Amino acid sequence: MMPFDKDIIAGLSILALVGISILVSLAIHAFICYLLYRCYDRIPPQFRRQQPAMVWLLMIPCFAIVWNFFVYPPLSKSFKAYFDSINRTDVGDCQESIGLAYSICGVASLVPYLGCLTGVGALVLLIIYLIKTNDLKNQIPAV
Repeated sequence: MMPFDKDIIAGLSILALVGISILVSLAIHAFICYLLYRCYDRIPPQFRRQQPAMVWLLMIPCFAIVWNFFVYPPLSKSFKAYFDSINRTDVGDCQESIGLAYSICGVASLVPYLGCLTGVGALVLLIIYLIKTNDLKNQIPAV
């Protein structure tokens, strides 16, 4: 074996690891978009603040940082409008504050040094938001 063969193997290994990481990240983002899509789709059309298919724009890198504000809080407002129409007041703000906090943490995670803390906070808020909105979705009868 020649001495540069180890370097080539190391480089290819790093490239494979980066590729796998990107694929896993895309799969996670696609799953999140799917969950959000299902939530929007369950809400009757007259109460939606956003069309279900628009959540897939979150798959666009960088654009998603801004688009979060057009997906998460409006989803909560859509749930709130539906539950208000059937006189359900026990749902609070339908996680609007959590969706807004997640969107803000997503932007703040771009700030150097601060991003370490807000990135973790954003992840926690996203998990809470998805669990609670999925619960709200399940309270709406399927059509």
